[in-house]
Amino acid sequence: MVTSRAAKVMREQLARRGTPQAAIRLGIRGGGCTGYSYLFEYDDREPRASDHVVVKDGVRVVVDPKSMLLLKGTEVDFETGIRGHGFKFQNPNIKDSCGCGESITF
Repeated sequence: MVTSRAAKVMREQLARRGTPQAAIRLGIRGGGCTGYSYLFEYDDREPRASDHVVVKDGVRVVVDPKSMLLLKGTEVDFETGIRGHGFKFQNPNIKDSCGCGESITF
């Protein structure tokens, strides 16, 4: 689900934030111009019993059950390039996305 390169950046961000023990919560939320958008946030709480927890290179990634259905098979990577840098979701479940790439449809 998370590449080593993405986990490294996540770990660095958590350390800069001063909370290296926190998790990264990934998910899907309603909104955006095509219906849904990705959720990417720090999570200082313990995961809920129903959450899916993945540990990659020392980083805990937490996903709620509903989002997990839509994120199944997704790879999260970190890219750098001429157009900037950021986390990129390669999700085989999306049917369409908006022009800016921030909003998706299932």
